Amino acid sequence: MSNPTCTPTLPGFTCGLDATLRVIAGKWKPLILYFLAQGGPTRYGELRRAIRDVSDKMLIQQLKELEADGLVKRTDYREIPPRVDYSLTPLGVSLAGALVPLCQWGEQNMAEVTRVFARRAAWARKGRTA
Repeated sequence: MSNPTCTPTLPGFTCGLDATLRVIAGKWKPLILYFLAQGGPTRYGELRRAIRDVSDKMLIQQLKELEADGLVKRTDYREIPPRVDYSLTPLGVSLAGALVPLCQWGEQNMAEVTRVFARRAAWARKGRTA
């Protein structure tokens, strides 16, 4: 599969995929982008409930990184009690759109992926690596 835009001449990156993966690096960033893309500004608590198993520390850290990278906008309404919400910037919307095929692949192959991870867990219990 050849892609003329994926060349090793990009400054600082191996290719466009390398640039994309660096921006979404981290276990939770793609899920944050996914849930923010579902429907406009989102409060922190809503994100926390939507993204199961993420710690507060990690969610806050990843949100700050996405904001610093220009993908997420944080709006602080400076009210008491505090009210803050998060939304995607235009750059974040475009990246979230690029993640749609990955979501579709996951949905189409969820049964097989479940089997792969079950097999990997069995191997790990036997002292092997996948």
